[in-house]
Amino acid sequence: MNGFGMFFKPFRLLALVPLALIATVSIAQTPSIVMASTTSTEQSGLFGHLLPEFKRATGIDVKVVAVGTGQALDMGRRGDADVLFVHDQVAEEKVVAEGFVLKRYPLMYNDFVLIGPAADPAHVKGKDITEALKKINAVNAGFISRGDKSGTHAAELRYWKSAGLEAPAFAGYKACGCGMGAALNMASSLGAYVLADRGTWLSFRNRADLAVLVEGDQRLFNQYGVMVVNPVRHPRTKVLEAQKFVDWVVSPAGQGVIASYKVGGEQLFFPNAYK
Repeated sequence: MNGFGMFFKPFRLLALVPLALIATVSIAQTPSIVMASTTSTEQSGLFGHLLPEFKRATGIDVKVVAVGTGQALDMGRRGDADVLFVHDQVAEEKVVAEGFVLKRYPLMYNDFVLIGPAADPAHVKGKDITEALKKINAVNAGFISRGDKSGTHAAELRYWKSAGLEAPAFAGYKACGCGMGAALNMASSLGAYVLADRGTWLSFRNRADLAVLVEGDQRLFNQYGVMVVNPVRHPRTKVLEAQKFVDWVVSPAGQGVIASYKVGGEQLFFPNAYK
């Protein structure tokens, strides 16, 4: 190799160093937040529609950790997330009172539906969720519970309590300790009943012979809230970026994006934010 070649090779390598540094700095400067949210919201496909619009508006990336609402709230208590996007108002208000989050913002709603075999062996079809659960218990029909302390699981337990069953223990009752999609898959394979949020149901493809059997009961209303983790409790919270997300998602722009998300032409979530 001539002298020029020996000189050029290290020079070329050195010339690449500033480019690598620029790329590293660019990545490091991309703002991001962690959002703990529900499996039902994530599996509905909403975030794939919503979060790219937020990034276009603000430049902020959002990493979603999809767990049950109870686990999401615990992530907030531990400081493992910057934003909580959940659906159990009683539990949300408790975490506000404990001082782990700054404020709860109502965001949007949909409803729960009772899903079951189209043949409806327990004859539950109608609008009364309490009567439906009584019938399922009476005939020992198969029922899949999330069993994961999620918002859906909390709602299910409230409905069982209103049916006079504090802790369902009939042989057909199975707690999967799983997300909404997995619970629907179990119900599909076993021909069982299951409580689901409508958003996940509309996005669910492995329906087999499952159908919506109970809907329209006012008690099936499903409200979502969004909250920023308190930086006083957890100083590592990216509070500025997190608050930007909350401000955007409750704004007319963010609410419009939520309203525009549809599956098969049907709207999945209905915005109802107020500051």
